[in-house]
Amino acid sequence: MSAVWRTAAMLAFWSSLAALFYTYLLYPLLLSLGYTAAELRAAWRRMMRDPLGPHPAPPRNELALSVVVAAHNEIDRLPDLVQSLRDCDYPEGQVELIVVSDGSDDGTAAWLQARREPWIRSKVLQRQQGKANALNHGVALARHDLLVFTDASTRLLPHSLSMLARHFQNPRVGVVCGLLRFVHNRHSEGTEGVYWGYECLLRLMEDRLGATLTASGAFYALRRQCYPGLKPTTLIEDFVVPMYARRCGYQVRYDPEAVALEFPAATMSGEFARRARLAMGGIRALRDLLGTPLDGVTRWALISHKLMRWLTPFFLLAMLLSSLALWRQPFFRWLALGQLGVYLWAVTGGRSWLPGARLARVTYYFLAMNLALLWGMLRAMRRREETTWQRAA
Repeated sequence: MSAVWRTAAMLAFWSSLAALFYTYLLYPLLLSLGYTAAELRAAWRRMMRDPLGPHPAPPRNELALSVVVAAHNEIDRLPDLVQSLRDCDYPEGQVELIVVSDGSDDGTAAWLQARREPWIRSKVLQRQQGKANALNHGVALARHDLLVFTDASTRLLPHSLSMLARHFQNPRVGVVCGLLRFVHNRHSEGTEGVYWGYECLLRLMEDRLGATLTASGAFYALRRQCYPGLKPTTLIEDFVVPMYARRCGYQVRYDPEAVALEFPAATMSGEFARRARLAMGGIRALRDLLGTPLDGVTRWALISHKLMRWLTPFFLLAMLLSSLALWRQPFFRWLALGQLGVYLWAVTGGRSWLPGARLARVTYYFLAMNLALLWGMLRAMRRREETTWQRAA
């Protein structure tokens, strides 16, 4: 190998390692420092404004809202969602449920048409056309200007709607993202659960700095004027809608007290398919959203939390390939063997008898999700536009 290629390989390795270090360690650390400073500044301002402490909050004046659900073959899940809405502490008569059946063939349409409750309205689409199209129909049916998007698999807690709605007393708030609390199975507790805890911590700190980027598509609220009318090919409306709200001059907030329950995919293959789809939708949406005017902190969060995450598969590949290219050097030979060993250890991490099995499962999940991310990006580069969705297995 010539000196030029050797230098290029070394540069690729160390720059990729530095990028991974920044994305997963340095960025959260810097974010936590900013979060701590913001908390201290807010506490000081509260003390200066009211040294005697906060006064009791006035009663909430909840706004009428429309809960919109896009459903494809959800006959077994919709009744539980309806029951969770009935159990909410929101004022009676202030909530309507809009369900759009998107080409369902499992009895969902018949179940909806049999509903006689005046607060439940539905639309049946004979052919499956995708979630974005179904949401467009649902918003068109909604009577109220405050919308809540959720999924048939989501279970709202009694206070969920009230916690979201309270933010809209502030006319500058356009979107409020709730917290999904996963009801984990044996498979997901040590994988998706670890990732989601890390993700929620980042979202909490970003919100304190005014840099919330995205919602959880299974539970968030928005003003009608913050809904852009989705293209049929939109796959991640929970990224498109908050960014559109920012473009319109509204704030995007995250409220960890607005909690709803969700169930993760039962298998790794189902989670892989979901992640690949999210990656494909994110790359497609990014083309249209790069021009959104953002303040410096929010743009920093977008680059660090989103763009750098999407580039992680390429950083991992660059590290492995460059260390293999430098195989003749003992230091890089050991680095290459170490990476291959970690990958082998992660792949066998589901075997509980192996040392460090729990950490291995987390590593396996991290690698599998980055493989799904890479696959999703490759699919996004194809001209064929995919719009329909299937429930994660």
